[in-house]
Amino acid sequence: MLVAVATAPLAVACTTPPPPPPPPDVLEDLLRAARSDAALATAVGAPETAAARAEHATRLAAEIDRATPKVPTTSSPSSAAPTSVAPPAGATREQLVAALRAAQKQAADLAPTVPTHRAGLVASVSAGCASLLEALA
Repeated sequence: MLVAVATAPLAVACTTPPPPPPPPDVLEDLLRAARSDAALATAVGAPETAAARAEHATRLAAEIDRATPKVPTTSSPSSAAPTSVAPPAGATREQLVAALRAAQKQAADLAPTVPTHRAGLVASVSAGCASLLEALA
């Protein structure tokens, strides 16, 4: 009985709750936009734009996965969410242009706020969106 009372504090110390999951990555919004834009571009018949935005999504997901701490008790990172997005019904080229403009601005606004090792990726997404807009013009 004395042993049980003496080891009780040790048992409590070994069962501390796991740390909370990390906050969402700042690149998550860019990733969602890239996946959505790829689906939209596919729907409007712009395969090159769809491929470029899918590549942006792949690179962003890889960076999010790299930077996300692996906590054994959490599920897989949110960037591992479904990679395909259903294109909107009645998608138009104008919607694609508007989405690319929004993604370009979003990435351009984010680039100066992220660490330098991520700024190149974010800036290249912005530049890529700008060149896709030129190609669609």
